[in-house]
Amino acid sequence: MGRQCLFQCPHPFPSGHPILEGPESVIGPWKGDVNIPCTYGPLKGYTQVLVKWLVQRGSNSVTIFLRDSSGDHIQQAKYRRRLNVSYEVPGDVSLQLNTLEMDDRGHYICEVTWNTPDGTQVVREKIIEFRVQKLPVSKPTVTTGSGYGFTVPQGMRISLQCQARGSPPISYIWYKEQTNNLEPIRVANLSTLLFKPAVVANSGSYFCTAKGRVGSEQRSDIVKFVVKGESLTSQLLATSIVNPSRNWTTEVSDYLGNTVAGGLPIFAIILIISLCCVVVITMVYIMLCRKTSQQEHVYEVSRMPSSEASDSGETMRVAIYTSGCSSDEPAPRALDNNYSDDPCLGQEYQIIAQINGDYARLLHTVPLDYEILGNEVKSVC
Repeated sequence: MGRQCLFQCPHPFPSGHPILEGPESVIGPWKGDVNIPCTYGPLKGYTQVLVKWLVQRGSNSVTIFLRDSSGDHIQQAKYRRRLNVSYEVPGDVSLQLNTLEMDDRGHYICEVTWNTPDGTQVVREKIIEFRVQKLPVSKPTVTTGSGYGFTVPQGMRISLQCQARGSPPISYIWYKEQTNNLEPIRVANLSTLLFKPAVVANSGSYFCTAKGRVGSEQRSDIVKFVVKGESLTSQLLATSIVNPSRNWTTEVSDYLGNTVAGGLPIFAIILIISLCCVVVITMVYIMLCRKTSQQEHVYEVSRMPSSEASDSGETMRVAIYTSGCSSDEPAPRALDNNYSDDPCLGQEYQIIAQINGDYARLLHTVPLDYEILGNEVKSVC
């Protein structure tokens, strides 16, 4: 389908209509990503109803993206999972293309349709030339992900990042320089050099190289990485002594990379938890020991014939509990004298008095040829 007025169109619309803005040309890196800007200033009474992105193919133009009331639609299979159009910011309909190929170059057309306050529609478009280049790798830079810079305490988890621009894929190599003019040694083949944790032996001069499909290998500047012998925990304690008014409600990362709320080292929190567990276990043990100590005392009265004392006999058992009151125990007979203020203790004295009386009556009723044996079974805690 032919399209007229691709590059220069008359604008018969009043100056009050929205105007699309964007660059005249954009260059993207081969195998990389690019953003082709297209924006307008929202106006009161104008409602966006349609957004199109088209690519000019010879004398024709092909729609590759359409946004209407039903949603977003990618019209060409080659752009699926590679194309995205902004929608979060009103007036921003920029095109994002990922993993660029050489045949993605061409003239891209940004077209927007609005409903006007008087009920008519207004269409505007912006044509942008897009080129894809195989970009050589730039000089890499080295950064760290911590506020310590390149000087860190021993025991801290830290990484050195090597970053370069250019057409991917980009390969990175880390080197550490040696003394006595020896050749640098290779320490990693990734963009990130990780120390977990850093030790004094890691101190030294480092640099990285970057190599892409286009151009020559690039080398970064040398950075001096220093690991202090003082541990991170010692530094935190020293800081708290020197500056006791420091706000410890901020978050501090320990050498394992864990974030500890309140600024306490992780070992201090573990120690506190361990002490709490010991206290709980000790209390439970004491309670169990006191409970087991409340065992019953059993008094046993045996009545056996004197001639058959070694063979068999009849036994009467009376249990006395040294402490505690239970609703299951039989109610004792009341006595005249009870000097105990404790109801449980008074009940115990009553039971003992009752047993003594029963024992005395038993002595008078036993025949002469029987023996009375009194045995007390001691309670064991």
